[in-house]
Amino acid sequence: MKKITLLLFALLAASSVQTVSAQGKYGADSAECIKYLSYYQEYYKQKNYESALPNWRKAYAICPATASQNMFVHGTTLMTRLYSSTKDAAARESVVDTILMLQDQRMAAYPAKRVDILNNKGGYIVKYRSNNPAFVFENLTPIVDELGAKANGSLQVNLLISAVALYRENKLSADEVIAVYDKAVTNLESAIAKNPAESEGLMKDKATAESLFADSKVASCENLLAIFGPRYEADPENLALVSNIVRLMTSAEDCVSNELYLHAVTSMHKLDPSYRSAYSLYRLNSAHNNVAEAAEYLQQAIDYEESDAATDAQYYYEMALFCYKNGMRGKASEAARKAIDLDNGFAGKAYLILGNLWASASCGDTVDKWARYWVATDYYQKARSVDPTVSDDATTSINNVSRYYPAASEAFMYDLTKGQSYSVSCNGMSATTTVRVQ
Repeated sequence: MKKITLLLFALLAASSVQTVSAQGKYGADSAECIKYLSYYQEYYKQKNYESALPNWRKAYAICPATASQNMFVHGTTLMTRLYSSTKDAAARESVVDTILMLQDQRMAAYPAKRVDILNNKGGYIVKYRSNNPAFVFENLTPIVDELGAKANGSLQVNLLISAVALYRENKLSADEVIAVYDKAVTNLESAIAKNPAESEGLMKDKATAESLFADSKVASCENLLAIFGPRYEADPENLALVSNIVRLMTSAEDCVSNELYLHAVTSMHKLDPSYRSAYSLYRLNSAHNNVAEAAEYLQQAIDYEESDAATDAQYYYEMALFCYKNGMRGKASEAARKAIDLDNGFAGKAYLILGNLWASASCGDTVDKWARYWVATDYYQKARSVDPTVSDDATTSINNVSRYYPAASEAFMYDLTKGQSYSVSCNGMSATTTVRVQ
């Protein structure tokens, strides 16, 4: 009971904490202020917190706020220890109120420390009031709004946790929770880490936010379409909006095959083009069977200077495969050769495509009808020699096309013998190969 009475006294004394005035740094009763500051600090240094607490209360009641910033720092520590030792629920709530009030008063007296103090205050809100999502949401929101990317990652995550909890209690709309999520991810992506450990922490916080958001089922594709469809129609040139739509729909389950997502990515590429957005549009248009548009966007992705050689090799290989499957044989052959030139692990696969192009070519009814299989075999053998991972596929393909080699007697009718060199041209392709027979 005595502790509760002393705590209430501290709460009442808070209203009398003064700022710097003509009376000096230590206030009207400077001697008493200095005395109790000295008393409590000495006990505090000795870690005799039980004796420090009443003397700190005296100093807090007498001294102006600017007498010592440590008065608020140490006071917070003393209050957190008092919270741990207090069993009465009402008294514990009063202690938490005092802790939060000390942060506000310290900010008012020492504004240069505002960012750190706000982060500390947010941490105390989460630590002591996490069982009250409405309180957390109401009090963390202005802190995160003010600090933005400077807010600790844990505050971003816990604000989202409180929003999801309120959504499940039907106290927040899906739209409001989505806004909190978008703010959290934007802030975490924009935060500047001071060291590798902090960078890793930010990545973990972002992953936690994304996982929490996905598990909440707030961002169902149906919700996103209902919320953002009209917004996109009203403002398709808003980069922040379309980027938000793309991020949210990408993170939602089965939500990238609709027209809104395609339009949003298209707008994002138009407003802020990059090889990544061009590649995304290739994938999307390919999925929608928009063949010409897909090929155009993939070529754009390749043409951007910021993409490196490894990326270009991958894109050229994908271009070769896409064009081969869609009957664009000339472009497929050209892309495959460029992938081989860049290599980066794609040469073997590109040789397989060239082999398939020759094996499926239409080369007339004379010797060239066999020659296409000889050329295909050349490419399959090259694929097998440069990339062991495609060896089985290459061997299977060789076995398939070798069935169409002519018999030795048939080749002889054209004055051809096994191992002889032969040049062939068809379907805009040309090559020099080796005669093969059954």
